[in-house]
Amino acid sequence: MAAGLLLRGLRSSASQAHIHSLSHASSPSALGSSLLRCLYSSAAASTAASAAFTPGGVMDPSRIRNVAVIAHVDHGKTTLMDRLLRQCGADIPHERAMDSISLERERGITIASKVTSVSWRENELNMVDTPGHADFGGEVERVVGMVEGAVLVVDAGEGPLAQTKFVLSKALKYGLHPILLLNKVDRPSVSEETCNEVESLVFDLFANLGATEEQLDFPVLYASAKEGWASLTFTKSPPDNAKNMSSLLDSIVQHVPSPKADLEAPFQMLVSMMERDFYLGRILTGRVRSGVVRVGDKVHGLRSTDDGVQKIEDGKVVKLMKKKGTSMVTVEAAGAGDIISMAGLAAPAIGHTVANSEVLTALPTIELDPPTISMTFGVNDSPLAGRDGTHLTGAKIGNRLMAEAETNLAINVLPGPLSESYEVQGRGELQLGILIENMRREGFELSVSPPKVMYKTERGERLEPIEEVTVEVDEEHVGFVLETITHRKGEVVDMGPVPGTTGRTRIFMTCPSRGLVGVKGIFSSFTRGTGFMHRAFQAYAKYRGPLGSVRKGVLISVGKGLITSHALMSLEARGILFVSPGTEAYEGMIVGEHSRDSDLEVNPVRTKELTNIRAPGKDENVRLSPPRLMSLEEAIGYVAADELIEASIISS
Repeated sequence: MAAGLLLRGLRSSASQAHIHSLSHASSPSALGSSLLRCLYSSAAASTAASAAFTPGGVMDPSRIRNVAVIAHVDHGKTTLMDRLLRQCGADIPHERAMDSISLERERGITIASKVTSVSWRENELNMVDTPGHADFGGEVERVVGMVEGAVLVVDAGEGPLAQTKFVLSKALKYGLHPILLLNKVDRPSVSEETCNEVESLVFDLFANLGATEEQLDFPVLYASAKEGWASLTFTKSPPDNAKNMSSLLDSIVQHVPSPKADLEAPFQMLVSMMERDFYLGRILTGRVRSGVVRVGDKVHGLRSTDDGVQKIEDGKVVKLMKKKGTSMVTVEAAGAGDIISMAGLAAPAIGHTVANSEVLTALPTIELDPPTISMTFGVNDSPLAGRDGTHLTGAKIGNRLMAEAETNLAINVLPGPLSESYEVQGRGELQLGILIENMRREGFELSVSPPKVMYKTERGERLEPIEEVTVEVDEEHVGFVLETITHRKGEVVDMGPVPGTTGRTRIFMTCPSRGLVGVKGIFSSFTRGTGFMHRAFQAYAKYRGPLGSVRKGVLISVGKGLITSHALMSLEARGILFVSPGTEAYEGMIVGEHSRDSDLEVNPVRTKELTNIRAPGKDENVRLSPPRLMSLEEAIGYVAADELIEASIISS
């Protein structure tokens, strides 16, 4: 199945567009040693498990360590999690084992936070893998309250970048005890001097974010997650007996405090994650704040409102589960300080409290940064509507969006300006693009407006969201980057060469969120994939004025039918085509980008007129350039204010 993306202009002619767019052992002795290691890991895990439980059958809080792994995108978090799981004897079926969502594996990114646990030296380590993209910052914000420590992973070659600052600020705000892990030190360009510079930059970042004296005294480790080792001292290649993650795991046990927990108090848990199971219904995941919960206990859901604490639902615990490595195991009881999942309640959601029936106090809710952009989702009413999808009505679209808002607190859903439309607010076009793609794969057909920035007004002054942008490009592309971002009201903060490289420049800028919509596609195309652009929300600031022209005009179809190669041959000189012969077109469809700033109406379904006179020569062969195909995120950034995107399933 391939995605069909339709760009539709809201003009008098109802203009619309269609863009269809156990490594091998070298010897028997090596195999034997590998087997012994596996047996030892299993035995160690069993011994640790028995030592860590109290007489009451729950985990001893002093043996628990709750820690999050946070980092900028592509700095190696998920690979690190794989190595830690292997080190503790977990069975890893494939690389990036924590990326359980299909889109995560396809795109190589982490979209949602996940919790797992491993046993190490008679301790239970609850570890949370978090996303690195700024658009999924809400996933970081809602899980930092479950942990006491954080492993901050920083690329030893790149240093701290935009998202590093964002995730670190959240960790410091909640008083987490950080551990700095300089990853990828095995790269040729990374030296001990480079690591010292990066460590100094990270220390300055800690200080600028208001870290306490205790937080500033963070341990530093050097690692290669790809090779599967970590060290307390700088090295390019440790001895064979030290090529493991023991140093990092020991540092977590030593530097991350155990949770402050009272097993005698009544049971309370704040829900931080939620998922649905076909048989069990709603599964609630969170950290037990106090007390002990057992299967069969009577509990209820609570939430804080302006009028006080409100009871949501009464019920009982049907099942208790805990993630061990990559598999979910059932448990009979769980105590304070542990992170568990439960089933049995149908109404509580993220941010709500689950407690014993006698408890009438709700725990403090999760504080999230506000959304910065919004898009309008509506019913697909184009001429091609209803041909591929199975969920077409506004009610079904609304129910799906409400369900998404329950599991993802960074997304808000409000009634839209038109009937059967909904305003969806989020952090960025990537986050909303992932939502649209998931809905498309589930059989939904919908039309989506281009993203709009959410403004604020304080003391009569208009404010807009400003983002920090970090760009790394070859020197030949610096002029293009500066011109493009400046044209979109961006301002350069700092610029200089990238340490350890030749001919590479790193630029730090601030730019309005509205100016960054669609710029990633243009940037990647111009730099031919050699440049890197990272962004993270900074703050709301004074409105910087209207943007310059950021897109040329479009070619709009005035005909209906199948697009012909004969018609496209004459249209190639007019601009860049988005469609290929055989694609079905209709009136108002955008079939390409005009070479000028104005829109142009064209007829892409025109056929060659036939006569009864034999031509002296053969018909000319039609050779067309390949059309420009857009991804969903590129289409979101491309459409203008008077156009829509139509997402549907197109049969291959």
